[in-house]
Amino acid sequence: MRIRLGYVAITNTLDITSSKTLTYTNYQKLEDAGNRIDSVIRDNLTNLIEILKYNVKNNIHFYRITSKLIPLATKDDVKFDYIKPYKKYYDEIAYLINFNGIRVDFHPDQFVVLNSTNKIVVQKSIDILEYHYKLLEAMNVKDKLLVLHVGSNTFGKKNSLTRFINSFNKLPSYLKKCIALENDDKIFTIDDVLYLCERLSIPCILDYHHHICNYINYDIRLYLDRILNTWTNTPKMHFSSPKSKLKREFRSHSDYINGDDFISFLEVLKNYKRDIDIMLEVKSHDDALFRLIRYIKYKTTYIFDDDTTFNTN
Repeated sequence: MRIRLGYVAITNTLDITSSKTLTYTNYQKLEDAGNRIDSVIRDNLTNLIEILKYNVKNNIHFYRITSKLIPLATKDDVKFDYIKPYKKYYDEIAYLINFNGIRVDFHPDQFVVLNSTNKIVVQKSIDILEYHYKLLEAMNVKDKLLVLHVGSNTFGKKNSLTRFINSFNKLPSYLKKCIALENDDKIFTIDDVLYLCERLSIPCILDYHHHICNYINYDIRLYLDRILNTWTNTPKMHFSSPKSKLKREFRSHSDYINGDDFISFLEVLKNYKRDIDIMLEVKSHDDALFRLIRYIKYKTTYIFDDDTTFNTN
């Protein structure tokens, strides 16, 4: 079983960010708001290119791009072209991703609620998905992936799952093909997400930390066959460690990964003989990734292909 590790958005090593923003309030106050948005976009895209170069040099093959790349892109009364004027940036990003075989994805924020009871919220959610899709197209990403949570629990779980199915079925086919669903830490368990993924023929992303926070059956082995079978390509999973064992902090993410817990998880996964990409959702980002790698090398006999890729058997 080959494992590739990835991290989210920010690299702690480089003193740059691809998430610079411009608030709507400030936008309204600026006389040169268009120029200011243009400047922020160019900075973000330039910094994303530098982050991807950093990933290439450090053999990081799995990376989540920030959803904040383009400020105000989905604001109804702020209209501008965030694709054509920046083609040279997207072309360089596309080259770095495709030439080096980097797997990238987006995880749109909590404002995407496809199963909302409010039609305006549903339409806004679709607009946000369209924004992410356009970015993936501009970056020439072949394996497009948008990671979502199920969303609202209004009127109970059964009704909420039905609303998700109804909204999903109304999406254009190109968006349907991009969506994968993840279990959450409060409401929708892996059981619920598997029900939707199997019904809609979309990938199921196991978030292991969320699972141990919110489950019907704790033993993840009861679900792994079904989870893996929702994927036609390399499955993706999320892993993080609790900030504390205290109940009030257990759902929060730690800065780093508990190495022993992670290795125990891998020992379960390797029985299924599937290559898996694992996104580390931790506050220390690439620092946490490389600290975990050092611990794995110390504690196991796993064979490393490069800095972040290894085989467990």
